[in-house]
Amino acid sequence: MVPSKDDVAKFITVFPNSSEEKALMFLEGANTFDEAISQYSENPEKSLRSHTQDTKDTFEDPVVDVKLPVYSVESPPPYTPPPAVTRSGPSRSHTNAVIEAGNVRASDEQEIQNMRQMVQRAHGIYNSDIEPEHVTDYICHCDIHAYRKKNITRLGVQEMWSRAVMYPGEKSYNYGYKQTNENPYRYRVVSPYGFDTSANRRPDPRFYAQSLQQIIQLNAELNEQAQIAINAKEPPFNIWELDQLDSSMFHVPITDDAKRQSDDKKQSNEKPTSQQYSPTSPHASSSNLEDSKPSRFGFKRAIAKLTAPKISAQDRGRELRDAILEEENGRWPDQGTQQIAVTYRDKVGMTGQVAHLRAHQPIQYLHLLRAGYFEPIPVAWSTPKSNPLRFRIDASAGWRGITPTWRGFENTAEERLYWVLNRREGSDGAGIKPDIISQMKMARARMATAVESDPIYYSPNDTCRLQQTSDGYSKQVLPTPFGVFDKTEVSADTMILLDVSRSMDSDPIRPDYNGHLIAGYSKIAQPKNNDVAKAIIRRFTEALANRDNSFEGCHLTTFSSQSNYMGLISSQNLDAKWNNIQFGGGAQVMTGWQKVKDLYFRKHPESANKHPVYGWQAGPQTPMLRLLLLLDGGATDMAEFELDLLGHSWVHITILLVGVDGDPHHHRHAMELERLSEVNDHVSFVDVQGNAPERYITHELLKRHLGYNLSMDELLKLEQLPAYTP
Repeated sequence: MVPSKDDVAKFITVFPNSSEEKALMFLEGANTFDEAISQYSENPEKSLRSHTQDTKDTFEDPVVDVKLPVYSVESPPPYTPPPAVTRSGPSRSHTNAVIEAGNVRASDEQEIQNMRQMVQRAHGIYNSDIEPEHVTDYICHCDIHAYRKKNITRLGVQEMWSRAVMYPGEKSYNYGYKQTNENPYRYRVVSPYGFDTSANRRPDPRFYAQSLQQIIQLNAELNEQAQIAINAKEPPFNIWELDQLDSSMFHVPITDDAKRQSDDKKQSNEKPTSQQYSPTSPHASSSNLEDSKPSRFGFKRAIAKLTAPKISAQDRGRELRDAILEEENGRWPDQGTQQIAVTYRDKVGMTGQVAHLRAHQPIQYLHLLRAGYFEPIPVAWSTPKSNPLRFRIDASAGWRGITPTWRGFENTAEERLYWVLNRREGSDGAGIKPDIISQMKMARARMATAVESDPIYYSPNDTCRLQQTSDGYSKQVLPTPFGVFDKTEVSADTMILLDVSRSMDSDPIRPDYNGHLIAGYSKIAQPKNNDVAKAIIRRFTEALANRDNSFEGCHLTTFSSQSNYMGLISSQNLDAKWNNIQFGGGAQVMTGWQKVKDLYFRKHPESANKHPVYGWQAGPQTPMLRLLLLLDGGATDMAEFELDLLGHSWVHITILLVGVDGDPHHHRHAMELERLSEVNDHVSFVDVQGNAPERYITHELLKRHLGYNLSMDELLKLEQLPAYTP
């Protein structure tokens, strides 16, 4: 916090034996007044070293009050790329603390997350945010304690990551493995297990709901405090105009405060310290009269002594400016790479916001720059099991994100996605993520809007009819009314990207809720998701073949934890191709998306360039790709995929989300994809749940895929045309 004179006076009133200097130290080192009181009570002899180090990060000058220019937020200065630096080599060799900490953390991040999920499922914990707990009075070798032991071995990794991503003045903490831990969630959030102290602890619905509410409230409070704190530490001048500032400093007159301090210094050489202290001071007492600091001008002296750095604020501004230029030159070492970064910011729509950050909030700009926020996602991040966009964020355990307001996000990709959405031109609040309680309310509200489909779409060949899973159809949520964005009907190619993860081939199940707590799962009578996907692909490819009079088929790529190109697929060879697909593993859509991009640009290499770090970059002559993506919502890197799509205008993607009837989780994923289609003109979205009329889904997909309002008469005509036979 930034203490006032009243704060210092109040602190000394509580602790009469403390000095103004020490009061200021504890107040500046805490977020609230109560926290400062608590810290002093625990350790009144706290060293000044850490405080002195923190003051180096502030840009306040307590002696000279210089009126500095104010810059308008509405008209940020144009961004000027750093000068080109020649560098050889096939890939980026640049590094920084965030990159190095990310490399270390990525080495076992996926392993610990897999272990966590296994322990959760083994103990009937189905809410992903509930940490497994087991309380015993003896040495236990159970899986929960093995998982906790693994977490303890990662404390060094956590501290390294925290040092790399923390802002000036912040403090790190962990889940509570150290006695001196300062975890704000430890005593302010109730355990989801309530007062259960048995060896086989189970989450309690009532206490879980209470813990969610407390976490949401604490996240908002800490996020606001963190943003205010770092904003206060930003330099009060434009670091890119320091030469003009230095020139103006020669004409700044000595202020009255500076003159009084000079006179006081002369008096201190003539009189003893005790005569300078006024016994009528409100802070005076008989016990500390001789040991107290001068109080007439003591407050200003204390601030000057504690905050005055060894170097001037302008010199620190130069250091910050040089650090930014060094990082920019390292990340974008040549003109081609610089242009890719500039084009990315323009495509995403945050050029003005980034320029404003660079000019007026350079500390935050440098922080985000080091994390790669202002450039495309490196292509190498799509293949490993973990990367800096797949790190779990856990506020209660101290695993931090990148931005000052990182609390409340599931992972670093989601955090960056919402940061970008909130700063795009004309975002209009798109970057505000609803909390988990609000998400579930909206999901259930969306689920309640489902209606019966028009009987004109009913067909005896629907999968649910052939498998006899239901006598009728499930209600469907109507998609967003069709609107023409991309003229995709004149594009060059159509490709299909299919999710083949384990969940696509599993028996459909639906979670059973007790409040917000998932108590278990129940089987649902409907076809498997992959059977529905296969039927829709058949109808989809037949309609395209008949419409375009082209019967060779569409390129099919599958993805799970890895990606495979299956070749051309049509209604003629669909069954044979389908038998060669192996379902299993987790869903990582970025592996399939990178495979699609590579295949497409290898076919059109003359229209694009391939960068060693960012991969294929489309040119103005790159033809439009039409892509149909089918998945069931379980992709672990969906936020990363959505983020990547914001920087591309050469592809139109139509997404089909297949889900279970009456499942709020399906509608949570649907709302995320609806939001993506609303903020990105090159993305369309349709979802299907339960026992579905497949002609209806195919019709909606074709409208968006082809880019015009395909009539029902034309759809029926395309279905009635004879299929091509050799």
